Amino acid sequence: MRMPRVSRRHFLNSIGGAAALTAAPPAATGQSPLPPAGSLTDVGGLRVGHFTDPRRPTGCTAILFDKPATAGADYDGSAPGESLGVMLQPVSPLEQIHGILLTGGGPMALGATAGVVRFLEEQRVGYDWGVPNVRVPIVVGAVIDDLAIGDGRIRVGPDEAYRACGSAAAAAVAEGSVGAGAGATVGKLLARRGMPGMKGGVGSASTRLGDVVIAALVVVNASGDIVDWRQGTIVAGARTADGRGFARTVDVLRRDLESPRAVRAPLADDPLRATTLAVVATNVALTKTQLTKLAMMANTGASRAINPYHTQSDGDQVLAVSTGVSNVGVSLTSLGAIAAEVLADAIVRAVRTATGVPGWIAVRDL
Repeated sequence: MRMPRVSRRHFLNSIGGAAALTAAPPAATGQSPLPPAGSLTDVGGLRVGHFTDPRRPTGCTAILFDKPATAGADYDGSAPGESLGVMLQPVSPLEQIHGILLTGGGPMALGATAGVVRFLEEQRVGYDWGVPNVRVPIVVGAVIDDLAIGDGRIRVGPDEAYRACGSAAAAAVAEGSVGAGAGATVGKLLARRGMPGMKGGVGSASTRLGDVVIAALVVVNASGDIVDWRQGTIVAGARTADGRGFARTVDVLRRDLESPRAVRAPLADDPLRATTLAVVATNVALTKTQLTKLAMMANTGASRAINPYHTQSDGDQVLAVSTGVSNVGVSLTSLGAIAAEVLADAIVRAVRTATGVPGWIAVRDL
């Protein structure tokens, strides 16, 4: 079946109004315009809520569905911190989930998903288990490491996740240093060489093409630099030791290979220290296997906006969900190609909307 006719306005939105994005890199003349806006909630059928801890930069983000959502996943990172994600593999008979929790706090915070389970169970949401008065909600969890930002003993738990659920709404998602992105940072690979990174955060973007909506929400806590993929310029990442510009992480790694015997500090490449968490959603009805493929294709968008991506320390993961009830007959390849662009835009938005904290400047501080 042919794709729905796309209006000129929607077409320009889908390519990001590239003609307008002509500003020089932030370090030279200030920030260029934000990438195309939008929100994960634009797909309909889901709500998003943040809890941001006032005691230190950390928090969590809950995604709840009006009806059970079909889901798939792509786990390509070296050390993903996740809970129940293995059930999203195509070989598992489980097709639908009831909620997602993205959270700071590292592996110790995975237990916070219990707060989402409690919230949903109180709403009588979940699978009928054949036991009187018992519903079993399936909640997929994913974590980032933000333990070095402030007092790492302060972590998100079930109560905080429960509060995030209570704030969940279908309105546009708040971006920047909120929720699971409150303590997120980027450009950390060269930190031991005196080249500090910058502040990451939560970003969201969407596009509507006829009746089809594709959206993304991302928590950017990456080892690599963040690239405005439409311009090919670094917008956030490792800074030079004097703080006057970007170190350009890949260029530093190239020099390492050219002179392998040179004495230099090791990379900050320890497992579990960085992760980009992404949720891609569409209103097109898809099977779990199709959503797994959608997640894989969307993940290529993250590699456009993060360089280097999938390092030894990154536990990157992409969850793909469908809230649709009817298949409009669009090509899965078409969906995946646009999902990659939307995800890349969301990543750039995450760093552009972030707020700096002591030791980690934000794009807006440049």
